[in-house]
Amino acid sequence: MKRLAVLASGSGSNLQAIIDAIKNKDLTDVEIAIIVSNKKDAYALERARLNNIEDVFLNPKDFNSNEDFDKKIVEVLKTKEIDLIVLAGYLKILTDVFINAFENKIINIHPALLPHFGGKGMYGKKVHEAVLKNNEKESGCSVHYVTLGIDEGPIICQKKVPVLPNDTVDTLAARVLDEEHKLIVEGVKLALSCKVIACKDPTKYNISS
Repeated sequence: MKRLAVLASGSGSNLQAIIDAIKNKDLTDVEIAIIVSNKKDAYALERARLNNIEDVFLNPKDFNSNEDFDKKIVEVLKTKEIDLIVLAGYLKILTDVFINAFENKIINIHPALLPHFGGKGMYGKKVHEAVLKNNEKESGCSVHYVTLGIDEGPIICQKKVPVLPNDTVDTLAARVLDEEHKLIVEGVKLALSCKVIACKDPTKYNISS
């Protein structure tokens, strides 16, 4: 049985997609061992409780630095024998303390077609605003490995969606989110099944779908 940890800061709809995939046997031999949030009121924590999954809230304000905060999360996750960490709307930048502790075992979903519209400050509606401002004809979402460069890790899979002439930030965001719910499940499958998990250099593998 492969064990997941999911980190989320908000509603956790991508988390719910993983929970549903496990219940529906779309993800087999997989369980979510723990859900962690840096936001006390994140609905992701309620989703954990509704599904009898261990949940942990850690307040960044209780720590002297981002590194100390990440050290605590690492400490918690190291007790859970985690095979893969999924960032599902986790809006805190991971420090090297965290990334180095789980090398090639952290994946993230981003609401754009990386490497475009990624990097510092590119999250949530800000991504969709940038896509529309740039008059793009298509957008989408990407699941990628997390490395020290923000949104720069090897891409595992992507899904494209059209940008329609009358799109607003909200309509585009909704269309992309629908695909995120499918892609996050595909990304988990690929990350758990591919040799890249145990490889020091993920770029050696072409696992894009």
